[in-house]
Amino acid sequence: MDILKLPRPLVNNILTQAQHSPENEICGLIGGHNHIGQHCYPINNAATDQRHRYQINPKEQIDAMRKMRENNEQLIAIYHSHPHTPARPSHTDLNEAEYPEAAYLIVSLNTVGVLEITAFRIKDKQAYAITLELT
Repeated sequence: MDILKLPRPLVNNILTQAQHSPENEICGLIGGHNHIGQHCYPINNAATDQRHRYQINPKEQIDAMRKMRENNEQLIAIYHSHPHTPARPSHTDLNEAEYPEAAYLIVSLNTVGVLEITAFRIKDKQAYAITLELT
């Protein structure tokens, strides 16, 4: 079974980012070890249409990857939000996924009263749900 373990404070950080940007998608990276998240690296969305897609800012991605190396971490997850759609990979998400070894987290604000967060692996333009365990 494929499991991604994330500390509750890290997940709360991501959920707060999404809540502070209710109309635009947020994005970032999670570093850690052995499918266990340790640090969240928020990155500005560089997409032209941030309401419907995300594009990780390339310079900030390089900086985040450098910080991960300095912290002896590896990239374990990429996260973004869907302000107006469910927490499932979109067609664009599937086509643009470039890190099959990383989990993809999606936060949906398209729910009433509760934020939804799901985890997937995306390989060959196919999404496979994985278990997200909060620690």
